[in-house]
Amino acid sequence: MNKIYPHIIPDVNEWPVALQSKHRSKFISKLNKYVLTQIQESHGKNLHDLISRTVYMENQRIKLSPWKVDPQDEKDYWKSIAADLENTTIREDRQDAEIELIKRIINRYDEEIVGNFSPRTFKFSRIFLTSFFKRIFSSYFAKGQWRWGSKKSLQNRIILKGNVDLIRGLFEKGTVVFMPTHYTNLDSIMIGYAIDVNVGLPSFSYGAGLNLYNVEIVGYFINRLGAFRVDRRKKNPIYLECLKSMSGYSIIEGVNCLFFPGGTRSRSGQIEDKLKLGLISSSIEAQRLHLEEGSDKKIFVVPLSVGYHFVLEATHLIDQHLQIIGKEKYKRARSGGPSFGNVMRFIKDLYTRSSEVYMSFGDPMDVFGNKVNNEGISFDKFGHEIEMHDYFSFDGQLSSNRQREGVYAKLLSESLVDSYRKFNVVLSSNVIAFTAFHLIYSEYKEAGLFFLVNQKIKTYEISYDDFFTNVRKLMQHILAMKQNELLCISDESWTDAKNFIDEGLSKLGIYHTSDILKINKEGNLICRDIRLLYFYHNRLINYGLEELMGWEKAWQS
Repeated sequence: MNKIYPHIIPDVNEWPVALQSKHRSKFISKLNKYVLTQIQESHGKNLHDLISRTVYMENQRIKLSPWKVDPQDEKDYWKSIAADLENTTIREDRQDAEIELIKRIINRYDEEIVGNFSPRTFKFSRIFLTSFFKRIFSSYFAKGQWRWGSKKSLQNRIILKGNVDLIRGLFEKGTVVFMPTHYTNLDSIMIGYAIDVNVGLPSFSYGAGLNLYNVEIVGYFINRLGAFRVDRRKKNPIYLECLKSMSGYSIIEGVNCLFFPGGTRSRSGQIEDKLKLGLISSSIEAQRLHLEEGSDKKIFVVPLSVGYHFVLEATHLIDQHLQIIGKEKYKRARSGGPSFGNVMRFIKDLYTRSSEVYMSFGDPMDVFGNKVNNEGISFDKFGHEIEMHDYFSFDGQLSSNRQREGVYAKLLSESLVDSYRKFNVVLSSNVIAFTAFHLIYSEYKEAGLFFLVNQKIKTYEISYDDFFTNVRKLMQHILAMKQNELLCISDESWTDAKNFIDEGLSKLGIYHTSDILKINKEGNLICRDIRLLYFYHNRLINYGLEELMGWEKAWQS
């Protein structure tokens, strides 16, 4: 039975993210000053070029990529900034005037980025999300339950792995930052829901793409659930500094944060192995600032690997990935929208199929990637206790050094990637997709990956006996790797290959418009969507399983 934890802070109004929103105006004022300091340190007195570049990039964004959610006064605003910038060139107090312009831009961005948290809306969302996730992860007609089941039955479908007790204890000893893998738009609300109802922790501040706000009802709720807005169209240095500082300064203020260090959803379906150092470095900078202020308060980083049997937008994601890596080699699929039959199939699956989600928490670490114990004390790989001051000191004095902290960000990134791989929960659907894809690819390897994935309407058939033999062999390799603590495995029937295959087939990519893998009348397996099979196969690359099975790496084609 999956353990359900009580809340460590039962009163929602006392959560750090709620207190931040209660004093939102004061927080933004302090954030503005923090961002200005960061910009002045990195750009010095060369502010005119910085503002000019920002105005140009914003005008290009407005022209080439407008969104419904954008403010109506954008054109006029940036026109006024451009005019005021030109006027500064003839002013005696030019430097001060440019700083005032920077302040105006920073405040506009921070007002846009900083979200809100409404305890009342959050309590409603608990009820709504319980109902929503019951329909996604539970069958209406499951034996022994009424309709889609109870909240408790849903909680048992959210399976926790890792040392949750240690994480809960660290919450009271410092500021906890979750850094999860990212596969689907469901991740933010799924992780937030699990942290609340299963792990018993207060909500975290997290980033949500501004594109989600284009849907008014979605924007309404996200804006009131602690999310801060992330506009990925904006690439200018001032906005990027505001965004980075939002995470870093929230941590400094003691607000527990969640952000995806991969930056965006994994288009390929594989575990992230390249992370964005900018966001990661914000936690390192926050730790240094704590020390400079004379505080011993510690920041703890918790890697989190999320595992699903399905990703609702997998077709769109893998299409983007193949187009990026294949360029002219890949023929992008045309989508005519869902047919009536596909809609009816989705409704049927919603009532008759069920699944689980795995939340696998890696070992908590400090901002340098060192493991910590129950008291929050850091230890290096040799078991020696570590002092935070030593990492930020030069000749015994605390100091800021961007190059040095960049190295620390890279070290933390490497520790996160190692943790994602080690704590990834291998599911039955991952194993059967990996096996089936390679058995099909072995016939087309001479032609290459893109020849294979371009055959979009072709149905592929695999001998069940051949498939069964290879799945069983692959299971043994994975179980051996689990014994060596190289990965984790699901709570499925790993001792019985037949049941294991049946489970995988029933759960692989549920809710997609066509079966990725199914058994035909002749008793063999058929695949009707090779791209989706490739997507789910990718979850198990980078473990060396291809070499163990004697298969070629299709993903290097």
